[in-house]
Amino acid sequence: QVQLVDSGGGLVQAGASLRLSCVASGRTWRTTVMGWFRQVPGKEREFVAQTTWNGDHSNYVNFVKGRFAISVDNAKNTMYLQMNNLKPEDTALYYCAAGSTLSSEESDYYYWGQGTQVTVSS
Repeated sequence: QVQLVDSGGGLVQAGASLRLSCVASGRTWRTTVMGWFRQVPGKEREFVAQTTWNGDHSNYVNFVKGRFAISVDNAKNTMYLQMNNLKPEDTALYYCAAGSTLSSEESDYYYWGQGTQVTVSS
């Protein structure tokens, strides 16, 4: 099993920055891909970004390109999502996830964090 604990959300004004963290523990060698998803009440969870543990590959959904940056710290088994120039439409519950396939599909991720709320006011 792999346990993921995500944190770092909060209430900020538009234009501000936040950094989300996701600490992985347990049998982390079973996973090679880490990702971030987000969900707004009443809507499906959507892909935000992904990376490999070695940092060789990263992908972003179009609406966060240039504003968000995903990174990993292998020594700390931690993944980050630096979110800059936040917009009200970024308001959502953000989840970290772990899998073994570079994919934007929710079904390709086996383990999930509990979610951290990001609220951006206008």
